[in-house]
Amino acid sequence: MNEIKTRLLKFYEANEAKMDIAFFLGGFFFDVLTLSDVDDLLGVAQQVVYLLTLGAILYFDFLGTHGLFQIPKRLERVWNYRQLIVHFLLGSLLSLYSLFFLKSASLWSSLIFILLLMGLMVANELKRVQQSEINIKIGLYVICVFSFFSMLVPVILGFVGIVPFLLSIALTGFTLYGVFALLRRKIQDVKLLQRSLVAPGATVLALFFVFYFIGWIPPVPLSIQNMGIYHMIEKSEGNYIVSSEKPAWKFWHTGDQDFRAKPDDKIYFFAQIFSPARFSDSVILHWYYKDPRAGWQTTDRIPMNITGGRKNGYRGFASKQNYSEGEWRISVETTDGREIGRIYFTVTKVTDITPDRVFYKETF
Repeated sequence: MNEIKTRLLKFYEANEAKMDIAFFLGGFFFDVLTLSDVDDLLGVAQQVVYLLTLGAILYFDFLGTHGLFQIPKRLERVWNYRQLIVHFLLGSLLSLYSLFFLKSASLWSSLIFILLLMGLMVANELKRVQQSEINIKIGLYVICVFSFFSMLVPVILGFVGIVPFLLSIALTGFTLYGVFALLRRKIQDVKLLQRSLVAPGATVLALFFVFYFIGWIPPVPLSIQNMGIYHMIEKSEGNYIVSSEKPAWKFWHTGDQDFRAKPDDKIYFFAQIFSPARFSDSVILHWYYKDPRAGWQTTDRIPMNITGGRKNGYRGFASKQNYSEGEWRISVETTDGREIGRIYFTVTKVTDITPDRVFYKETF
């Protein structure tokens, strides 16, 4: 058994970079294949275990770096593989939160935030980062802790907005302070703790604070599952039946994004929005018209109440009868102005009344 362990250790040391990448990819694809709903209890428990394990390793690694912790002899060989575990857990958590944020974010409004998370996943595998001081990994860890609370708190409260965000910031700060207090018992050099722990943690929280008010923090746990533009929407036996003229070859369109409007036609917007069970909140359907001279102008802001618990998402729609020809867009936003999704469409008014139009129906 000792011989096998020795061979494994030598193999890892000879192929460290490849092994680190393999463990990172393993963590990423593990989350892709096992991704559950944001309010799934097993998924939340898994994140807690990951965060506690990762926090414990970073804690003892920090002490070990400064000669304040000696790993027991019987655990030395296992401890040699701690970086593999750190890379797997960081890669797994960052990919998990990136996927959740990607589901909840409109790429148009949150692209920079998503790219930042993706960049951190890549940076986690760079040799310079892996061999750097522990404070970089602490910064990544604080990001994971904040991401965890920013998903859990709205699920518990049942709504999104400034209150869940500030609570998430406070809980992350409290966690950081708890780690600081534990380390303070072992390390007398306060400046070292401020430089290696407080500074990266506070920087991450400050960036998230700025990102929120810029509108870059996605409104997890809400996510758009489907939305489209239609000529008619009817409700029958608990289902929504939508009608559009969309030809089959325009597979990239959702409904009548090329809306041919005859007199008395209404524009119908339909959306399916996922939210967890016991969730009750509102979203705003923000209608914009692109004025040839003034650019995008708000025409309507229609509130839509949503309730959670339906696996295929809450369904709702809005209609508009007074409109002009030209380019339009509808943004689905939270009440605090963060965009969940948007759709563009063009209105062309037609006056011919023959032949009769052919509508294609879908059921949601």
